[in-house]
Amino acid sequence: MGGRYCRVEPIDERFAGDLYAAASQDADGRTWTYMPYGPFSTESHYRDWLMATCFGDDPLFLAIVDAADGKAVGLASYLNIRPTQGSIEVGHVYFSPALQRTRLATEAMYLMMRRAFELGYRRYEWKCDALNAASRAAAERLGLSYEGIFRQATVYKRRNRDTAWYAAVDGEWPALAAAFEAWLGPENFDAAGRQRVSLRTLTAPIRVSR
Repeated sequence: MGGRYCRVEPIDERFAGDLYAAASQDADGRTWTYMPYGPFSTESHYRDWLMATCFGDDPLFLAIVDAADGKAVGLASYLNIRPTQGSIEVGHVYFSPALQRTRLATEAMYLMMRRAFELGYRRYEWKCDALNAASRAAAERLGLSYEGIFRQATVYKRRNRDTAWYAAVDGEWPALAAAFEAWLGPENFDAAGRQRVSLRTLTAPIRVSR
């Protein structure tokens, strides 16, 4: 999946070095707090995890590659893929410090959502730890509507996780696509790279309030 700022490609072992280097910019491991794995102490450790975990069909892992230099700077996946129900989830979203709060990150999420709806999926889900305020804010910014909390849904890193659910459905996609395209357009940024209109503002009328 190619865009103006990034490519989203099937995961490959050749991305391991780039991904580990990008993750290593997070000195205190904070970006791994709400992931069921990580941080990783060595590139070899990271590569072993990648090979053991990221080459299946569900989750289907993808590398987020900076179009400017061809380096992978993040990961995401499709999971809970249910074609007969028309439902698919985006998860295992890992944005390295270099990817966070960039146009690349937003475009990657747009490309993944667009591909799902183009393939005929009716429902696009985002689930996260209810304590993960950043992930919950990201879901809403991207135009996914809050659907509630599944209490004590799972356990990871030896603690309970209540799971917050968000989703967009196919009837909302045309308006969401227009919002993404308006935000990503070069005319939405001034000479210093500052956004003129926020994506949250553009998606707010589309989200279902609960």
